[in-house]
Amino acid sequence: MTARGILVVLSGPSGVGKTVVSEGLQQKAGFVRAITATTRTPRAGEQDGVDYLFLDRARFEQRVEEGGFLEHAEVHGNLYGSPRDGIEQQLVQTRAVLLLIDVQGARKLRQDGVDTLQIFLEPPGLEELRRRIEMRGVENEEMVDLRLRNALSEMEQKDGYDHCVVNEVLDDTVEEVASIIEEELTRRGEN
Repeated sequence: MTARGILVVLSGPSGVGKTVVSEGLQQKAGFVRAITATTRTPRAGEQDGVDYLFLDRARFEQRVEEGGFLEHAEVHGNLYGSPRDGIEQQLVQTRAVLLLIDVQGARKLRQDGVDTLQIFLEPPGLEELRRRIEMRGVENEEMVDLRLRNALSEMEQKDGYDHCVVNEVLDDTVEEVASIIEEELTRRGEN
């Protein structure tokens, strides 16, 4: 298989808005989101095979052993991974595959030499990040505090990315990220 598109990593702290930015980007021609796998419980409205591939821990670990993930990590007590086959198929069929992963996964892809365009989404501030996490309505106070502590550590790693974009106004963020992707496609000679 020969890749046609580019793998675009979107990462940043939990609650920064990776999913909503991705949804905005998917309105652009040829931009699709990779479906990642997780062992966490689905949130209200999430569908298996659409939002995530929801796997039990034993099945996830079996796929790790088989080399079925480009990267995988444990985050907040759950396993997450990027299925190799699905992403490779998408790269043949489209211009940009959006991979929403945490900083551990992004670092692993860099270490393994996987060809990616990496964009770090940064919150406009920690209070706004707290508000966004709390608005989800799925985290207790202890988990909100844990996610904020992790966010501080994750933001210290943003210099390892190709680009950093502050997600303050959603439409502006989507347009800025789309512009970065289009510039990279042009640079690589893709249309």
